[in-house]
Amino acid sequence: MNEPVLEFAFEIRVDIAPYLRIGRSADEELSFTPITGGTVAGPLLNGEVLPGGGDWAVERSGTAQLEARYLLRADDGAVIDIINRGYYRASAEVIARVEAGENVPETEYYFRTAPVFQTDAAPHRWLAEHQFIGLARDEDGQVCVRVYVVR
Repeated sequence: MNEPVLEFAFEIRVDIAPYLRIGRSADEELSFTPITGGTVAGPLLNGEVLPGGGDWAVERSGTAQLEARYLLRADDGAVIDIINRGYYRASAEVIARVEAGENVPETEYYFRTAPVFQTDAAPHRWLAEHQFIGLARDEDGQVCVRVYVVR
């Protein structure tokens, strides 16, 4: 069996509002981060992140399990649904630096996703027919996800 090949597809830069702590129990914390807009740019897709949707996170033992759902609009007007699940893990010191607005190198924390796309737009149907991996980071108040298609 061949090793998977990752091809850079595009980067999603998501604008976010302050997160809302929902809470759950002593062992985990549930929060929600609203998505307010953003951009999509790369060799295989360009467009915008539509306002609305958000990212639910459940943090247990220092690792947050993430599930974001929102919409993209391609430059040709097609609307694309994205569900982006993943994990975020960082030390308390790194989290404090990120929350203070510092652009912390992504090598100092773990932030990985597996986006799934849905659309009936013919030019973008390939998005709903491939597996993707996202390498994410916090940068300049945005969540940035470099999306790679697995070939």
